[in-house]
Amino acid sequence: MLQPFTTDIQDTGSYLLYIYSPFCGTCHIARSMLEKIEEIHGSTLFAEMNASYEEAFMRAQEIESVPCLLIVDEHEVKEKIYTFHSVAHMYTYVHKYFPQYFQ
Repeated sequence: MLQPFTTDIQDTGSYLLYIYSPFCGTCHIARSMLEKIEEIHGSTLFAEMNASYEEAFMRAQEIESVPCLLIVDEHEVKEKIYTFHSVAHMYTYVHKYFPQYFQ
């Protein structure tokens, strides 16, 4: 299950952050894809943030829309994914940026 985004996670500097709105139907579909990835992997990989409560963060990170998968590695934003094509497609991002999860 996706975990809430906290300052502890942010302080690590490397994370996969799923940003959503509870009123967004596409966000519900995207969330189910990420949950499937966690189920396949057998552990929690993604943090989540309700965009409705984090206006300052949304502006600071220049998040354009939801759903968004924000990929941060060593305190640097690597990618912002707005289109969740499929479970397999999203899994490639996890593998690309966090290969240590597969060792």
